[in-house]
Amino acid sequence: MDLILWRHAEAEEAQDGSDDLARALTSRGEKQAARMAAWLDRQLPEGLRVLASPARRTEQTANALGRKFKMRSELLPDGSVQDLLELAQWPRAKGAVLVVGHQPVLGQTIAQLLELKANECAVRKGAVWWLRQRHRLDQSQTVLLTVQSPEFL
Repeated sequence: MDLILWRHAEAEEAQDGSDDLARALTSRGEKQAARMAAWLDRQLPEGLRVLASPARRTEQTANALGRKFKMRSELLPDGSVQDLLELAQWPRAKGAVLVVGHQPVLGQTIAQLLELKANECAVRKGAVWWLRQRHRLDQSQTVLLTVQSPEFL
Protein backbone atom coordinates (compact mmCIF):
# COMPACT_ATOMS: atom_id res chain seq x y z
CA MET A 1 0.00 0.00 0.00
CA ASP A 2 1.11 3.55 -0.76
CA LEU A 3 0.23 6.43 1.54
CA ILE A 4 0.83 9.85 0.00
CA LEU A 5 0.62 12.76 2.43
CA TRP A 6 0.19 16.23 0.90
CA ARG A 7 0.23 19.27 3.13
CA HIS A 8 -2.00 22.10 1.95
CA ALA A 9 -0.22 24.89 0.12
CA GLU A 10 0.42 28.34 1.58
CA ALA A 11 -2.73 29.91 3.00
CA GLU A 12 -3.74 33.31 4.28
CA GLU A 13 -2.58 34.11 7.80
CA ALA A 14 -5.09 33.47 10.56
CA GLN A 15 -6.77 36.62 11.87
CA ASP A 16 -7.94 37.03 15.46
CA GLY A 17 -11.52 35.86 15.70
CA SER A 18 -11.65 34.57 12.13
CA ASP A 19 -12.68 31.06 11.13
CA ASP A 20 -9.48 29.02 10.68
CA LEU A 21 -11.26 26.56 8.39
CA ALA A 22 -12.25 29.36 5.99
CA ARG A 23 -8.68 30.46 5.27
CA ALA A 24 -7.99 30.39 1.51
CA LEU A 25 -4.78 29.80 -0.39
CA THR A 26 -2.66 32.80 -1.22
CA SER A 27 -1.69 33.41 -4.85
CA ARG A 28 1.66 31.79 -4.01
CA GLY A 29 -0.23 28.85 -2.49
CA GLU A 30 -2.31 28.44 -5.66
CA LYS A 31 0.93 28.24 -7.68
CA GLN A 32 2.41 25.72 -5.21
CA ALA A 33 -0.69 23.55 -5.42
CA ALA A 34 -0.75 23.68 -9.22
CA ARG A 35 2.96 22.80 -9.48
CA MET A 36 2.66 19.87 -7.09
CA ALA A 37 -0.59 18.68 -8.69
CA ALA A 38 1.09 18.59 -12.12
CA TRP A 39 3.93 16.47 -10.71
CA LEU A 40 1.54 14.19 -8.81
CA ASP A 41 -0.69 13.71 -11.85
CA ARG A 42 2.26 12.19 -13.72
CA GLN A 43 3.16 9.87 -10.82
CA LEU A 44 -0.10 8.72 -9.28
CA PRO A 45 -1.39 5.21 -9.99
CA GLU A 46 -4.84 4.38 -11.33
CA GLY A 47 -7.46 3.58 -8.73
CA LEU A 48 -6.07 6.11 -6.28
CA ARG A 49 -8.35 7.23 -3.42
CA VAL A 50 -8.05 10.93 -2.53
CA LEU A 51 -9.14 12.20 0.89
CA ALA A 52 -8.98 15.80 2.09
CA SER A 53 -9.74 17.85 5.13
CA PRO A 54 -12.86 20.01 4.65
CA ALA A 55 -10.86 23.16 5.46
CA ARG A 56 -10.99 25.58 2.52
CA ARG A 57 -7.19 25.60 2.02
CA THR A 58 -7.02 21.80 1.74
CA GLU A 59 -10.03 21.68 -0.54
CA GLN A 60 -8.37 24.23 -2.84
CA THR A 61 -5.10 22.26 -2.76
CA ALA A 62 -6.90 19.01 -3.64
CA ASN A 63 -8.91 20.74 -6.39
CA ALA A 64 -5.64 21.60 -8.15
CA LEU A 65 -5.21 17.89 -8.88
CA GLY A 66 -8.42 17.77 -10.90
CA ARG A 67 -9.52 14.39 -9.52
CA LYS A 68 -12.49 13.39 -7.43
CA PHE A 69 -11.89 13.43 -3.70
CA LYS A 70 -13.81 12.97 -0.47
CA MET A 71 -13.68 15.53 2.30
CA ARG A 72 -13.48 13.93 5.72
CA SER A 73 -13.75 15.67 9.08
CA GLU A 74 -11.24 13.23 10.59
CA LEU A 75 -8.57 15.15 8.65
CA LEU A 76 -9.34 18.56 10.17
CA PRO A 77 -6.44 20.30 11.99
CA ASP A 78 -7.44 18.77 15.34
CA GLY A 79 -7.42 15.20 13.98
CA SER A 80 -5.09 12.47 15.18
CA VAL A 81 -2.60 10.09 13.64
CA GLN A 82 -4.96 7.23 14.49
CA ASP A 83 -7.85 8.99 12.71
CA LEU A 84 -5.74 9.47 9.59
CA LEU A 85 -4.43 5.90 9.52
CA GLU A 86 -7.88 4.38 10.09
CA LEU A 87 -9.39 6.53 7.36
CA ALA A 88 -6.62 5.57 4.92
CA GLN A 89 -6.93 1.92 6.06
CA TRP A 90 -3.17 1.76 6.59
CA PRO A 91 -1.61 -0.72 6.02
CA ARG A 92 -4.49 -3.02 4.97
CA ALA A 93 -5.78 -1.19 1.90
CA LYS A 94 -4.79 -2.18 -1.59
CA GLY A 95 -3.40 0.43 -3.94
CA ALA A 96 -2.72 4.02 -2.98
CA VAL A 97 -4.33 6.71 -0.86
CA LEU A 98 -3.57 10.42 -1.13
CA VAL A 99 -4.37 12.46 1.99
CA VAL A 100 -4.46 16.25 1.77
CA GLY A 101 -4.15 17.58 5.29
CA HIS A 102 -2.48 19.70 7.92
CA GLN A 103 0.44 19.95 10.29
CA PRO A 104 1.12 18.71 12.88
CA VAL A 105 -0.78 15.47 12.20
CA LEU A 106 0.96 14.81 8.87
CA GLY A 107 4.39 15.14 10.51
CA GLN A 108 3.27 13.04 13.46
CA THR A 109 2.04 10.32 11.09
CA ILE A 110 5.33 10.30 9.18
CA ALA A 111 7.36 10.11 12.41
CA GLN A 112 5.26 7.20 13.70
CA LEU A 113 5.35 5.21 10.46
CA LEU A 114 9.09 5.69 9.98
CA GLU A 115 9.73 5.03 13.68
CA LEU A 116 11.60 8.30 14.13
CA LYS A 117 12.80 9.30 17.58
CA ALA A 118 11.06 12.68 17.27
CA ASN A 119 7.29 12.85 17.79
CA GLU A 120 6.83 14.67 14.50
CA CYS A 121 8.77 15.95 11.54
CA ALA A 122 8.41 19.20 9.67
CA VAL A 123 6.36 19.12 6.48
CA ARG A 124 6.67 22.19 4.28
CA LYS A 125 3.56 23.86 2.92
CA GLY A 126 2.56 22.23 -0.35
CA ALA A 127 5.00 19.31 0.10
CA VAL A 128 4.32 15.62 -0.51
CA TRP A 129 5.71 12.66 1.42
CA TRP A 130 5.18 9.29 -0.31
CA LEU A 131 5.37 6.20 1.90
CA ARG A 132 4.99 2.54 0.99
CA GLN A 133 4.17 -0.47 3.15
CA ARG A 134 5.95 -3.62 1.99
CA HIS A 135 6.74 -7.09 3.26
CA ARG A 136 10.27 -8.38 3.18
CA LEU A 137 11.56 -11.51 4.91
CA ASP A 138 8.24 -11.92 6.76
CA GLN A 139 8.46 -8.40 8.17
CA SER A 140 6.40 -5.33 7.40
CA GLN A 141 8.42 -2.27 6.51
CA THR A 142 7.53 1.32 5.80
CA VAL A 143 9.68 2.79 3.06
CA LEU A 144 9.98 6.47 2.20
CA LEU A 145 9.79 6.65 -1.60
CA THR A 146 10.13 10.39 -2.06
CA VAL A 147 9.66 13.81 -0.54
CA GLN A 148 8.80 16.61 -2.96
CA SER A 149 8.51 20.31 -2.31
CA PRO A 150 6.81 22.59 -4.84
CA GLU A 151 9.81 24.96 -4.83
CA PHE A 152 12.00 22.23 -6.34
CA LEU A 153 9.68 21.08 -9.13
